[in-house]
Amino acid sequence: MVSFTREEISDIIISVIALTVLYALCVTRSIGWSIETLMLFLPISFVAVGIGFVLHELGHKVVAQRFGFFSEFRKWNYGLILGFISALAGFMIFAPGAVYFSSYGRMVTNEENGKIALAGPVVNIVLALLFLSITLFIRPFLSTSNAGMMYIVLLTLVLAFNVNSFLAVFNLLPVPPLDGSKVIQWNLPIYVIALAVSALLTYISYTITLI
Repeated sequence: MVSFTREEISDIIISVIALTVLYALCVTRSIGWSIETLMLFLPISFVAVGIGFVLHELGHKVVAQRFGFFSEFRKWNYGLILGFISALAGFMIFAPGAVYFSSYGRMVTNEENGKIALAGPVVNIVLALLFLSITLFIRPFLSTSNAGMMYIVLLTLVLAFNVNSFLAVFNLLPVPPLDGSKVIQWNLPIYVIALAVSALLTYISYTITLI
């Protein structure tokens, strides 16, 4: 059973709120910032970024606890500040925090470390495929009579597909302390497959017009 501490829940909520706001700021800055536009993009941003971030970190946490480790999410205040600075500059840096795990009495093996690390990007890959599938399913129903609401729904799905694809491929880069550096130490073929799938999804999200 997955357990959470009160401080951990607080850190998750703060991180999700911060990511939601700064992604909305980043997007609205590129299309023309206004209070109305920001308010429109806040719920879109929550679905696109907040859900992907939370489930990514929960993926790490669940697998770590399944292996018997104590695991807990901790926000990184400097990363959150850096995120807001980058959003105001027109781009976004995802560094709100991370899941840390430990165990008394034994060391983590390369296999355990690799599987814990892989869990996060796999969650994002699954989410990206889910959002893409839903987009392709409902896209034919877009018409002039429902263009307003349907466009917002499609925009949310497309941005969620884009963000989760990017989160997966970025975290799989073989650079410490990113997840990819731990997965590649455990199993190179699995790493290559995961990286290739996430890279393909990211390429599709940036090159194919879905709305």
